Amino acid sequence: MIDRFIKYIKAERRYSELTVRNYRRDIESFATWFCQQRGLQSKGLENFDVTKVCAEDVSDWIIYRMDTAKLQAATMNRELSSIKSFFKYLRKIGVIKSNILKRIGSLKVSQPLPVFVPQSRMEEMLKDVKEQSYEHDIISQRNSIIISLLYGCGIRLAELLRITLGDISDGAVKIYGKGGKERLVPLLPELEARIVRYTTVCRENGAIIDDKSPLIFGKAGKALSRTTVQRIVMQQMSAAGVQGRKSPHVLRHTFATDLLREGANMREIQELMGHSSLRSTQHYTHTSIRQLQGVYDKAHPHSRRKN
Repeated sequence: MIDRFIKYIKAERRYSELTVRNYRRDIESFATWFCQQRGLQSKGLENFDVTKVCAEDVSDWIIYRMDTAKLQAATMNRELSSIKSFFKYLRKIGVIKSNILKRIGSLKVSQPLPVFVPQSRMEEMLKDVKEQSYEHDIISQRNSIIISLLYGCGIRLAELLRITLGDISDGAVKIYGKGGKERLVPLLPELEARIVRYTTVCRENGAIIDDKSPLIFGKAGKALSRTTVQRIVMQQMSAAGVQGRKSPHVLRHTFATDLLREGANMREIQELMGHSSLRSTQHYTHTSIRQLQGVYDKAHPHSRRKN
């Protein structure tokens, strides 16, 4: 039944490979725990009887996971979401008669403000990577484009890795987001020119690439792994003197924060970032307010923090 659900979210819901992998891991983790509770662990997951699961079992599993794995509420909610989706699907296809998890709510999560790179530091970083793009070395050009796309388009890491050469045309890049949703994000003419130069150098060095080839590729023309891109981003940000957290998502947050500061409205930012809900985009207003609060505290003559 788990395999059937995985095929469903992959083929019909068109979830990303990473999401599908997380769903499978979460559901199998719960199923293994459930079988252990019933003394069936030696017989494998084929003995996982979904019709025997009740809400109390899931509540006990949450307590077990929070206690043994020391999970944060956000992580636990993600795992719980996987289990809920699974049982909702079972109800849909008639395997179970009711949605037994309907009344189990998510854990309360405090919303941390998005981490972003300060504007002055980001400008220095962009200057550095732009210089890299004029080097004949393919890897330097590729790494420069990785940083420029993540920040310049505000895209997710998974979205970056799905971009093909054919997705770039007429000053825009086609992005394949969550749930298979597509959106067009503008490309700065300067960045588009650098991409053209990069692909030209690749072909001059013997790379066999066409419109279906991944834009960001490594050996044998295959797309880079998530781990490799994360390492590249960390190295580039460290070289630019960026402090604190260093990841592709920090560049995405920086993109949104800078747009908001320059006057873009919430709906525009939502569309560019591919957020399904405006609520996700609104986190950046809190970041902007926090910045203003910092300026106020330092500059206002009647700031309480100055006295």
